[in-house]
Amino acid sequence: MTSSVQRKRVRKSADDRRAEIVEAAAAVALTEGLECITLRRIAEQLDVRPGLISHYFPAVEDLVAEAFGSAATAELETLLPADPHDGSPLHHLARFFARATGPAYDDMSRLWINARHLSRYRPVLRGRVLEQQAGWRGRLGGVIEAGATQGEFRTEDADVAALQILVVIDGLAAHANTGLRDHPSAVTRLAVVTAERELGLPSGSLTWKD
Repeated sequence: MTSSVQRKRVRKSADDRRAEIVEAAAAVALTEGLECITLRRIAEQLDVRPGLISHYFPAVEDLVAEAFGSAATAELETLLPADPHDGSPLHHLARFFARATGPAYDDMSRLWINARHLSRYRPVLRGRVLEQQAGWRGRLGGVIEAGATQGEFRTEDADVAALQILVVIDGLAAHANTGLRDHPSAVTRLAVVTAERELGLPSGSLTWKD
């Protein structure tokens, strides 16, 4: 005689379910683009009814903005942690440049381009893009300010220096996403060279050494 044990279906908390929906939407955004986020698409991704998604996000625009914000925040915390606890500001900045370059972050740079383009027409997303840009500028500016206070960097305005560096990084990311590769070192190192110049550092100071 055989017996079967019926598994109990675990009911997720509202916070866990919402986080699961946002995570699924962020994954779609990174691989397919923000335009591909629909309530039905995310429901299919999670194998649930579309009504469950709309319960948490009645307007898909809110889910699109949340997905971008989640992905961008995760990128920031990976590349430039708020409280790294290891090394000096110079060390943190060199590690940032090493992590922020290369094909590993192509999907994320494409997402930023995608979000900035769509934000022209989507006010909710525009607000999230502006919020993330301010977060990046503040975080990088904080590292630069700390380095200046400790005598590692020289700059008249940490915020302006951060903005200059981010503009170069954004420009390089946009160029990389045209599919062009094998740039000369003078191009691939442009963000690092800009940072070294603006922070009064000798050439090579921000080259990451394991």
